[in-house]
Amino acid sequence: MKFTYRAYDKVGKQTAGSLDAANTNEATENLRRQGLFVTNIAQADPNDVIVGGARVKRVRTGLRLKHLANFTRQLHVLVSGGTPLVQAMLTIERQCEAPAWKQILQELRATVERGGSLSQAMHARPEWFDSISTSLVSAGEVSGAMGPMLEKMSALIRKQLHLRSSIVGALVYPSLLICVSIVVLISMLLFVLPRFAGLFKTLGSPLPPTTQALFWLSNMLQSYWWAMLPPIIITAVSLRFWARTPGGRHTIQTQLLRLPRIGKISKSLIAARLARLFGTLLESQVPLLDALDLTKQSASNVHYAKLFAHAEEVVSRGEPTSVAFASTDLVSPSIVEAIRTGEQSGRIGAPLLQVADFLDEENEILVKTLTSILEPLILVFLGIVIGAVALSMFLPLFDLAASANGGG
Repeated sequence: MKFTYRAYDKVGKQTAGSLDAANTNEATENLRRQGLFVTNIAQADPNDVIVGGARVKRVRTGLRLKHLANFTRQLHVLVSGGTPLVQAMLTIERQCEAPAWKQILQELRATVERGGSLSQAMHARPEWFDSISTSLVSAGEVSGAMGPMLEKMSALIRKQLHLRSSIVGALVYPSLLICVSIVVLISMLLFVLPRFAGLFKTLGSPLPPTTQALFWLSNMLQSYWWAMLPPIIITAVSLRFWARTPGGRHTIQTQLLRLPRIGKISKSLIAARLARLFGTLLESQVPLLDALDLTKQSASNVHYAKLFAHAEEVVSRGEPTSVAFASTDLVSPSIVEAIRTGEQSGRIGAPLLQVADFLDEENEILVKTLTSILEPLILVFLGIVIGAVALSMFLPLFDLAASANGGG
C-alpha cells in the first residue's frame, strides 16, 4: 500500500513524498534508513494523487476523459495542419468555457512557453493527465511525430469515453426503475396504508397476517423513522470507508469477478481496456517493460495489476510475454493468441488493438443484452411487490363482504 509522509533530513530541511510499504512501521523504518526523521505519515487515499508529497483529489473520470478527448483531438488537428504548439494551445484555451479546465490549459501553455515540454507540464497535473497520456505525448516529442501520436491518444480516449457512456446509458433505465419501485413502496406504506388502518379499526374485522405485518411496518416507518436514519447512515458511511481500504477494495473486486454473468462481462471489459492501452503504448514505440508498467498503473482492479506485474517479471527473465497471460482466466484466449502472434511477427501492438476492437463490440452487445433482461425482471418484481401490498389491503374488505353476504 502507498503512504504519504513529511519528514526532516539530516540538515534539518523539511521534505515530503510518498512510498510503498506493507504497513506504517515498515514505511517509517524505510525512511529512517534513508536518514529521514518522520513527523507525519499516513496511508494515501486511493482516490488521491500525490504531487510533491501533497495529496490532490483525483478529478471525476467522466469529466476528465471528456476534456482530454476534446483537447487531444483539437490539438491533433491544429498541429497536423502546421500550427505551432503554443499557438495551437492558445487557440484551444480561448475556445474553452469550463473555468477549471481553462486554468489547466493556461498552466500547460505557460510551461511550454517557458521552454518546457508538454509532457512535463502534463506530468505536473496527474489529477487530470494519467501516466498513459503523459507517456504517449513524451513518445511523440522524442520521435518528432507529435501529430500522429496525438491522433492515437485521441482515438484511445474517445474509445474509452464511448464505452463508458454506453455502459452508463444502458444502466440508466434499470436504475430508474429500482428508484421508482422504492419510492412507490415507501409512499404506499406512509400515506395509503394509514387510511385503511382507520377503516379496518372502525369495522372491527380480523386482519390476515400479511395485512398485520404491513400495518406494523407502516407504523414503524411513521413513528420511528428518526431512529432508523442513524443506523442507515452509519452503515452507508462504514461501507464507503471499508470499500476504500485495501482489504475492502480487494474483496469487492474479487467478488465482482466471481459473480455469475456479471463477472464474465467485468473481465471482458477490463481485459479489452487494458489490451487497448498496452497495444497503443507498444504501437507508440514505448519499450515493452515500460508499457507493461504503465498498463499496470492504469489497472483499476488489483488482480489485473498483479497480472501485469507478473508479466514484467516474466519479461525481465527473458521469457515471452504471452507466457504470463497464458495461465490465467483474467484475459480471453484471443488476447493471449494476439500477443503470441505479435511476438512471432515482432509487432505485438497491432494484433492487440484489433482484438480490443472486437472485444469492445462484443462487450457493448453483452451489456445491452444484460440490461434488456434486467428491465422486465425489475418490472415483474415491482408488480409483484405492489400487487402483494394491494392484495393485503383489500383482502380484509373481501372477507368482510363475503361474511356480510353469508349472514344476509
